[in-house]
Amino acid sequence: MKILRLLIAFLAVAQIFTACEDDVITNYALQEISAPTGVTANFAITQDDTGMVTITPVGEGASTFTIDFGIEGEAPITINAGESTTYTYAEGEYLVRITATGSTGLTSEFNKMIKVSFTAPENLDFETTVSGLTAVVIPTADNATMFDVYFGASDEEEPLTVMAGSTAEFTYEEPGDYMVRVVAKGASANTIELTKTVTITGAVDPIALPITFDDPTVNYAFGTFNGAAFEVVTNPDLSGANTTASSVGAITNSGAQYEGGAFTLGTPVDFSGANKTITLKFWSDVEVPVLLKFEGGVNGERQNEITKTHTGSGWETLSFDFATEAVKSYIDGSQGVGEPFVPTGQYATMVFFVDGPGTTAGTFYIDDIEQTGGATEPVMAAPTPEAAEADVLSIFSDSYTDPASVNYFPNWGQSTTYEQVDLAGNAAIKYGNANYQGIDLGGEYDASGYEFVHIDVWSADYTSIPFFIIDTSGERPVNLEVTAGEWTSIDIPISAFTDQEISVTNVFQFKFDVQPDNGGTFYIDNLYFYNQAAAVPDSPQVAAPAPTFDAANVISLFSDAYTDEAMATWRTDWSDATLEDIAVAGNAVKKYSALNFVGAEPVNQIDASAMTHFSTDIWTGDATQIRIKLVDFGANGTYQGGDDSEHEIVLNFDNGDFTRNTWVTLDIPLADFTALTSQSNIAQLIYSGGPAGATTVYVDNVYFHN
Repeated sequence: MKILRLLIAFLAVAQIFTACEDDVITNYALQEISAPTGVTANFAITQDDTGMVTITPVGEGASTFTIDFGIEGEAPITINAGESTTYTYAEGEYLVRITATGSTGLTSEFNKMIKVSFTAPENLDFETTVSGLTAVVIPTADNATMFDVYFGASDEEEPLTVMAGSTAEFTYEEPGDYMVRVVAKGASANTIELTKTVTITGAVDPIALPITFDDPTVNYAFGTFNGAAFEVVTNPDLSGANTTASSVGAITNSGAQYEGGAFTLGTPVDFSGANKTITLKFWSDVEVPVLLKFEGGVNGERQNEITKTHTGSGWETLSFDFATEAVKSYIDGSQGVGEPFVPTGQYATMVFFVDGPGTTAGTFYIDDIEQTGGATEPVMAAPTPEAAEADVLSIFSDSYTDPASVNYFPNWGQSTTYEQVDLAGNAAIKYGNANYQGIDLGGEYDASGYEFVHIDVWSADYTSIPFFIIDTSGERPVNLEVTAGEWTSIDIPISAFTDQEISVTNVFQFKFDVQPDNGGTFYIDNLYFYNQAAAVPDSPQVAAPAPTFDAANVISLFSDAYTDEAMATWRTDWSDATLEDIAVAGNAVKKYSALNFVGAEPVNQIDASAMTHFSTDIWTGDATQIRIKLVDFGANGTYQGGDDSEHEIVLNFDNGDFTRNTWVTLDIPLADFTALTSQSNIAQLIYSGGPAGATTVYVDNVYFHN
């Protein structure tokens, strides 16, 4: 693909209709003026077989609401804030669109799919998830439009009414057993109800390794799926690897395939260091495979897993070594599933499958899940510093120039030993048999002009090391808090020393003092003073470059530099993103946040057959991938008319395809859209971003040119 300038692109998506989900669209005409916010609506249907629905819209800052009832040929109506309206529906499903208008004329839109059925509701059921004192009820029923949910907190309780497909949430004041009652309603005069007992434990602390199931303050929530169930019980078999009378987790399989559950961890498992082994105690009376999988990478890390076999002998200890045994998990079949993989990031979700692909039914027990293992010395180099050399006074680092006068092992009568070691081509200092150790700078240095002192520390023996700056005015310590078995990068404000009434204008030594904890080993690297660079803005601060092509050679869709073609929308109904119209340095810009994919459609299809390029400017601070797709409806001008064609351009940040935090001009030859067999009836432009739903992209200057 030949791209004339840095290309960052975005876009893509299949025709997906998401009307069954709530959808809010906000339009901003000016950057400093807000449209109505929090737009939603309350719906009530009469149980008298008439199909009458009462709609009461609400929204902060809204003066009026325009309601489209979702009936073809039926004109929308406008009501004032605080008013309601009714409409009598025939049986069916309808997409209700509500546009809130503020006093400034800015608008926000709320969409809701409602179902009207004159058949009495049936097959009512509901699931309840509990986290601490909060219960979430998920009701389902055939032919139901809405549900009244009573949480059993008081005798005079008013129900919480939710629409079909929604959830009801309630926070109790104290733990206990509560009778939760759900009433299913439709357009029929008949209703049905169901009552269940829900136990509120009151445990609210998040889960973190090690998991023992014995802490009454921890909410040991285990989200199950495909028929599995979970509860915390007393150890039923004091034998084998678990002879302690304590609480354990009980996982019950119904016999369906791929049953399992997941712990959402308040403190993610960190595989960035050498500690990559997870051990646990597991009970089964039949031989069964146990799969442990990590998902929810904090920075998008890849899912991975290990399967171990339990022999069926009762309590056994299973060990999962993610440094040597992990493989890539299945996502959609195209990412090397089953290939060896070594995780190096953090994961917030820990998933278990007991005989995942099989149909083994029964109850299994789990206990004492912990992260263990770890090397006694580092094998990888410390992280590479990011500070610019102009902002640094380096004492020891391969990344900067160090003073030649520094003595890293002055003789102070210490027991500590000294060795400079090579770690993956990077020099580090190893201090062994430690009691105390100094570094002599060989001169006096003024550190008062720096904001921080940085050091990287690795130790399997120490978790806290007193670290002193020694100045002609005295010496003062700050504790280096170290995570055992991994490199810990520590940035100490200079004020942490000067607040202890010491000057740093004449620094001549450092000291590490681990007394009386003698004899251990620690490694250091990247010791330097530095100033922090200015923060990178999270949005563009200047306008995109103004296009310079002659207007006679341009078909513009969106640009202040040209006259634009009329656009039906810059966010189609099937889009999955939030659109804001903003201004950057006085220039109109489209801001797409929470971007998965978004479609733009012109009023009249674009004939770009005489054009040679598609061009757009984009700005993003967080996208890992940007895609852009053009869709042509063919000579008949009809979607799926048999002659449609489309092509998508894909760019990845990790491949160096685009740059973040700056405007990037994408100028793509139309010839690079190789599957776009026609360019005479271009009907859709689609931008997509990755990670899906977690990306913000700013767009300007969208046009074709020759």
